[in-house]
Amino acid sequence: MGKRILDACGAACGLLVLSPLMAAIAVAVRLTSPGPALFGQERLGRGGRAFRMYKFRSMVADADRRGARVTAGGDPRVTPLGRLLRRTKLDELPQLWHVLKGEMSLVGPRPEVPEFAELFPEQYARILDVRPGITHRATLAFRSEEAILAAVPAAGAREFYIDRVMPRKLAMYEEYLRDPLLRDVWTILETLSPWKTTRAVTAGERGLDAPEVSNVPLWDEPLVATQPCPPAAPSPARSVTVTTPADESIVEREELMALV
Repeated sequence: MGKRILDACGAACGLLVLSPLMAAIAVAVRLTSPGPALFGQERLGRGGRAFRMYKFRSMVADADRRGARVTAGGDPRVTPLGRLLRRTKLDELPQLWHVLKGEMSLVGPRPEVPEFAELFPEQYARILDVRPGITHRATLAFRSEEAILAAVPAAGAREFYIDRVMPRKLAMYEEYLRDPLLRDVWTILETLSPWKTTRAVTAGERGLDAPEVSNVPLWDEPLVATQPCPPAAPSPARSVTVTTPADESIVEREELMALV
C-alpha cells in the first residue's frame, strides 16, 4: 500500500510540475524530425499482461524497420535531439502516466518486450510478480548500456545483449525484487541526482566495474545454463502387512489351540 501511495503521489506531482517541459519536448521532437512526438511499444506488465508503453520518440519514425530492437551508442537511427533525450533520460517522462494509471511503478524492473522476456521464462515468472518501473538499481548500474553495446560489433549486438547483458540485469532484478520503501526513495533520488552511488557497468574494465551481485558471473566468465537436478531414485518398495480385527481373532484362536 505504501509503495502504491508513493507511486501515485510521485507521478501526479511529476506530471503537474513537468508538464511544461514535457510539452516543450513534444514540440521539439515534432519540429526536428518527421513523425509523432511519442513512440509506443508493447511491453510486459505485472502478471505478464501486455500494455503499450510510451516515451518521447528519440529515433526516426520507421526505426523498427531499419534495424534491431537493441540500440547501441552511435546508432544512426537516433536523431540529434534523441541523443540528448536518451542521455538525460528525459525520453522516459511520459511513463509517469503509466505509473499514475497503475501499469508501472516509479521503481521496479524495467518492462521488457515479449520477444526478449520469452527467452528467460523462469526468471520472468518471478520478476513479473511486481509492477515494472521507470528506474531500478539495475537501470543505474547499466546507465552506460549503449556505450557497452557500441563496443560490440553491430552484427553481434543483439546476441551480446541477450547472452551477456540481460542475465546480469535479471539477476539484479531478482536480487532486489522486494526492496523496502526507503530503498525505493533512495533509488529515485539517485536517479534524479547527477551523483551516483551505484557503480556503473562500463565497456572497459568490465570485471572490476560489474555490480556486486552474488549470482552474477564476471563479464569474461561463460554463462552456463543451470542443469536441472536429476530426479531422485525411487525408494525400494516395502511390503506392509495390515492386520485386521478378524485376523487378530484368528491368531488368538490358534494360540489357544496350541496351549491346549
